[in-house]
Amino acid sequence: MNRRAVLLAVAVATATVLPAFLTGGLAVQVRGDLDFGAAALGLAVAAFFVTSSLASAVMGRVVERTGFHSGMRLAAIGSAASLLGVALLARSWTGLVACLVLGGLANAVSHPAANLSLAREVPAGRQGLSFGIKQAAIPVATLLAGLAVPTIAVTVGWRWAFVGGAALALAVAFSVPAQASKGVVRRPEERGEKDARTGPLFLLALGIGLGSTAATPLGAFLVESSVAAGLRVETAGFLLAAGSVASITVRVVFGRLADGMSGGRLLLVAALLATGVAGFVMLATGETALILPGTLLAFAAGWGWPGLFNFAIVKTSPGAPAAATGITQTGASGGAAVGPLVFGVVAEAASYNVAWLVSGAFALGALAAILIGRRMILRDRQQPFTNLRHT
Repeated sequence: MNRRAVLLAVAVATATVLPAFLTGGLAVQVRGDLDFGAAALGLAVAAFFVTSSLASAVMGRVVERTGFHSGMRLAAIGSAASLLGVALLARSWTGLVACLVLGGLANAVSHPAANLSLAREVPAGRQGLSFGIKQAAIPVATLLAGLAVPTIAVTVGWRWAFVGGAALALAVAFSVPAQASKGVVRRPEERGEKDARTGPLFLLALGIGLGSTAATPLGAFLVESSVAAGLRVETAGFLLAAGSVASITVRVVFGRLADGMSGGRLLLVAALLATGVAGFVMLATGETALILPGTLLAFAAGWGWPGLFNFAIVKTSPGAPAAATGITQTGASGGAAVGPLVFGVVAEAASYNVAWLVSGAFALGALAAILIGRRMILRDRQQPFTNLRHT
């Protein structure tokens, strides 16, 4: 496996989601300084993901033309500008949103570029593992945001945490090679493999969007809902950490498993989502005895499949993986924006129990959309055996 390519993909993906997660992790300090409420904070973070969602499909096609290293460098520089903008220029909620919109554009570039890099630079027998590791970038960004609170925000100020994030993003940008490495693997389009049509890809984008809508509230609301159910704050915090570790583990392990599969990767994604539904239902009971197993199932299965999903999409469109994952990333970013907003509204209007049930319903919808999208891809192929090998 090309370790340099994998590490660079993880670094770029982590750097470009930092604007959103640092804003969330430092919410207490940011809100206190800029004087806005919790709802405005949610809208600000949502602006990041909505921008990323709207731009992902276009940026995926741009990356196909400019190359993945150019895209990764541009994404890292854009994220650094966003982070530095928050540190130096955000003096109001409007200024914060403007900087996060810039960060959302950078994030829209980074994922198609990183996916294309893995598809081109990592040997076929290790790509599933590489995509699993790359998708661990979001939990890593959450970890960095959490560490920034006690080490920087409460000591020298929250703006310095964004300066540190900008320095990290610039370091990533400078680490991107000027040219593609000589170890670039096959060009699938030269072997005459047929890419999936945009119709099924848009349906699969809906699937990952619904799945993201179901899963993203885990990071934002698990602690609060667990405390409301009777757990201590410290216990709920450890529970969140355990769930994050479970999600990272499943992403890496199932990515490695996918390398040995000749087909059925999207079926495995659907199976994980179905298992995740059970976790959401356990959380919805509000029973303290079921919170731990429900959390582990929801994180591991309900949020452990994105790497496997992206790997499957690359296999359906070997000639243009950046363009294909750019389309599906539209759904992923859209779900990341909508999920916490919907969950918060439902929890406030009804209860956390009802909100977790709604998350389970979104996961079921994701399962159905992914299975239908897979069936459409198989139907489009002329040779059924080839189809099964790619999905």
